[in-house]
Amino acid sequence: MSAPRPEAPALPVTFRPTLTRVVLLSVGLAMFLVITVVALMLERLNVAERISFVFVAALFFGVLALLSRPKVEADEAGVTVVNLTRTRKLAWEEILRVNLRSGDPWVFLDLSDGTSLPVLGIQPGMAKQQAIRDARALRALTEARSAGDTTG
Repeated sequence: MSAPRPEAPALPVTFRPTLTRVVLLSVGLAMFLVITVVALMLERLNVAERISFVFVAALFFGVLALLSRPKVEADEAGVTVVNLTRTRKLAWEEILRVNLRSGDPWVFLDLSDGTSLPVLGIQPGMAKQQAIRDARALRALTEARSAGDTTG
């Protein structure tokens, strides 16, 4: 007997690696605060050096914030994939398949134009079971939308 198909969640829905995001932003904030406090406490630093410390801390935090950006938003119109520096909107009809194979760093979408799009918003790194649930939910949505949109 095969496992029952998961039911598609209600739209709109957002998928993101929440634990990864919390860790990255927490570490970024902690490092920013520590570096800033150290810069202010070191008496031998002049104003320009203190500013450079704070600038480097802000840069470090910015990189970690960028790494915490990925997400996937699904609504009636389609799917919006937000990766590190790019955002791509896809109609439901453009998505042929949602893949998360063992060992994959994140979900991949097989698209109707023959390409594959990485979806960093669903990644099994720190929360494998959550990523599997999210991938199944996105797959169920894709299958329901592809099959249900025959009334064009």
